[in-house]
Formats: sequence, C-alpha cells, structure tokens
Amino acid sequence: MERETVRRLFMQHYARMYRVAQTLLLDGQESEDVCSDIFESLLRGETELVPGTEEQYLLTSVRNRCLKRLRHKAIEKAPSPLPLLGSASEEDERMADIVEYVVGHLSEQDRRIFGLRFTEGYSYEEIAAKEGISKVAVWKHLSHIITSIKRQFNPRSL
Repeated sequence: MERETVRRLFMQHYARMYRVAQTLLLDGQESEDVCSDIFESLLRGETELVPGTEEQYLLTSVRNRCLKRLRHKAIEKAPSPLPLLGSASEEDERMADIVEYVVGHLSEQDRRIFGLRFTEGYSYEEIAAKEGISKVAVWKHLSHIITSIKRQFNPRSL
C-alpha cells in the first residue's frame, strides 16, 4: 500500500483505534504498539484493503490483536498445573465472579458464543458456522457480552 494512503488512514482512524485498544488493554504503550503494528503491516503490503472497508478492517484488526495479547498474557500468568491446595489469587476470584456473571446474566446463545470464543478458542467464522449465524452477528454478540462484563466489573472503563 502506498505510504500516502497509509498516512491518510492513520490520520483518519488512529484516535479511534487507540481508544478501542486502550479500552481492551488498559495500557497506553501497549495500545500504541498494537495500532503501530497494524499500520506497519499495511506499509509492508501484507494486506490489501477493499475501498470502503478500511475503518471496519482497522477496528477489527485492533480488537483481534488486543484479544490475542490478552490471551497470551492469560497463558503466561496461568497457574502451574499443580497449584497448592487452598491458594486462590485475586485474579482467580475475579475470574470466578466473571464466569458466575456470564452464567447467571447472559442468554443461552451468548453463553455458548462466549464459551466457544474464550474457552475453546474458536474463530468468528467457526462460531458463525456452528451457531448458524453470520460473522457480524458473532461480533455483535461478543461486543455485547464484553460491554456487559465491563459495565458490571469495571464501570469506569466505559
């Protein structure tokens, strides 16, 4: 992609991309890194954008890269396979609260989609095929779920 085109996209969309990343990662430097990586890949010509879909692509890329980083962090922080009996960290308690909230407050379909995405690691396309809905519907469900969880557990982030 031409440098001037990437520059134009950067000027138009960076602020919104950064806000999405900041909302998910809660870290300014990491949010900048995610956004920069996306524009760098455009400059290297790794991706060809269809006219009219630039904003959708950029925001989806930010979301996906942030979720990938969060999954990677979760794996790094995962407890050893044989935790000591009776030791529960604050993160474990918080995760238990989130799971309890998901089970008690989301619809059956939302719970299935949440589980497929965050427990089983299915892609949007795989979830869409399994649920018989579109990828956009999967995105909408997950967006609703994440917003609902954030509203419940971190109201200041909205």
